[in-house]
Amino acid sequence: MKTLLLLSACLALQAQSLRILAIGAHPDDCDIKMGGTAVLFAKMGHAVKFLSITNGEAGHHEIGGGPLAKRRYLETQESLRRLGIEEYQVLDNHDGELMPSLEIRRQVIRAIREWKADVVITHRSNDYHPDHRNTGIVVQDAAYMVVVPNVVSGTPPLAKNPVFMYFSDAFQKPNPFKPDVAVDIDAVYEKKIDGMDAHVSQFYEWLAWVDGSIKDVPKDPKARREWLKSRRNFGVNPASRAAIEKWYGKERADKVKFVEAFEIGEYGRRPSDDELRRLFPMLGK
Repeated sequence: MKTLLLLSACLALQAQSLRILAIGAHPDDCDIKMGGTAVLFAKMGHAVKFLSITNGEAGHHEIGGGPLAKRRYLETQESLRRLGIEEYQVLDNHDGELMPSLEIRRQVIRAIREWKADVVITHRSNDYHPDHRNTGIVVQDAAYMVVVPNVVSGTPPLAKNPVFMYFSDAFQKPNPFKPDVAVDIDAVYEKKIDGMDAHVSQFYEWLAWVDGSIKDVPKDPKARREWLKSRRNFGVNPASRAAIEKWYGKERADKVKFVEAFEIGEYGRRPSDDELRRLFPMLGK
């Protein structure tokens, strides 16, 4: 009996041990790309960290520099509270000027090692924004180095290479995004919107100014949040539909409204379907 209880405790501990690191270029990228999946991980007891490589100091039409960076950091901490994740770190690198330099690579290697990540998810290196592209490159450059003891030797190397994955995007050249994993986020969709809603400077000011819709943003916070929902599409497309069917079955896939999808990177560990089910325990059985 004691042996069975000990075994059950060990299995429960294993089930709680996943450590997920999402790396975005800016202090709202992770919320957009995997806020719902992050909530699901957190609700299941797993540790989720969002990391922004830049401080976001350029992302506004009226303010910038230190005051904007501080405001955006505070927005990340409000998003953290709403999503229920463990940590939201913002590195103090210049927004709009990110390069895949050796120093940035070292920062990323340290972050992955210190978090002891099982899964690392980031931008692909073909993207409209140079900071997104260069974040993808620098994470790829760090992917092997996280297990090399003589690189960034002040931080212990990982014993096992994480699985590296990419956020979804719609860019086609030189190669389109391929959804290897698709997560049904219907049950936590409102929480995802809550996380995005915390980034007031972005969704209701800067990005609305960029696309010419700032005059349409409601003043009332509740109406503003509904306006945000109406302008963001996280619905199922043909590619993600195929992945949803693979992981959840056709009957469940027919009912899914909102999805977040991820592609396995060519660097790091190459997981089997069985390992992906372990790493994404919210997937269908």
